[in-house]
Amino acid sequence: MPQRNDGKGFAAGLASEEKGVSRSASVETGGKPIERDPRSKSGGDETSAPLAPGLYVVATPIGNLADITLRAVQVLQNVDLIACEDTRVTATLARRYGLRAERVAYHDHNAERMRPVLIERLRTGARLALVSDAGTPLISDPGFKLVRDAIAAGIAVTAVPGASAVLAALMTAGLPTDRFFFQGFLPAKPQARARLLAGLAEIPATLVFFESAPRLAQSLAEMAVALGDRPAAVARELTKLYEEVRRGSLGELAAHYGAAGPPKGEIVLVVGPPPERAAEISDESLAAALAQALESMSPSAASAALAASTGRPRREIYRLALEQKGGRRR
Repeated sequence: MPQRNDGKGFAAGLASEEKGVSRSASVETGGKPIERDPRSKSGGDETSAPLAPGLYVVATPIGNLADITLRAVQVLQNVDLIACEDTRVTATLARRYGLRAERVAYHDHNAERMRPVLIERLRTGARLALVSDAGTPLISDPGFKLVRDAIAAGIAVTAVPGASAVLAALMTAGLPTDRFFFQGFLPAKPQARARLLAGLAEIPATLVFFESAPRLAQSLAEMAVALGDRPAAVARELTKLYEEVRRGSLGELAAHYGAAGPPKGEIVLVVGPPPERAAEISDESLAAALAQALESMSPSAASAALAASTGRPRREIYRLALEQKGGRRR
């Protein structure tokens, strides 16, 4: 059970933890001590020193619990408070690595209320770790606002890097990694998705998205229209027992998941960068692509998406879209 949030207990815990860290000779990981190298007193290894007050942004495993750094374990074992997306999820990590610090929830729904509370704890000298349910905090979560406010308050902010679903997907996708753009989740509404994808079409970099399983096939199909039928990879359950990376063009992947149904697990979608502009698309090919797009998109959204992916004027495509729509009504 989390400890009660009161100043006396917090101050006492802080004093006892600092003493415990200074006397400690090892870091416990799953009940087995990992001995520190006594020669490593410089060069960035500070595991033998008491943990300083401040905010620690700590990466946690994205699936396999062994994917955590020794430094992250040391920090999490010696902070006074752990701010988590979901305390129940972090409890699993706590049991595995013997984390006894108080855990409090900090997520999208309570961030505005909790942020001042956490900043006040930090002002009093707390050692606070920020973790997400999985991976690196601040990536598609409200953590950056806590970091921003801590910096504004003159509080030290320290990164404890480690696992990241974004980087793990890029490592296994087989697509260019010299430049990449992380988008996160697409908007829920079709027109908003179309506008966003149209804006991403010309970015000269690999694109990385998070996506939910029920929307995967539809999103892949819309990307094929808006971005062109680029090479892509769907990475799911990364680092877990049933890890899978499926590679193909956006159209091929859309067809596969449309037929197979939504896959299980957490999904990262990686899409290759735009090819160099080829010869202009023919009128016949444009008409066919537009007809396909109009099956799920409005004329305005379809024309914006195809203008971005083909280089043809949006006004011209919109006029053609209205003609096609009018022809269908007749």
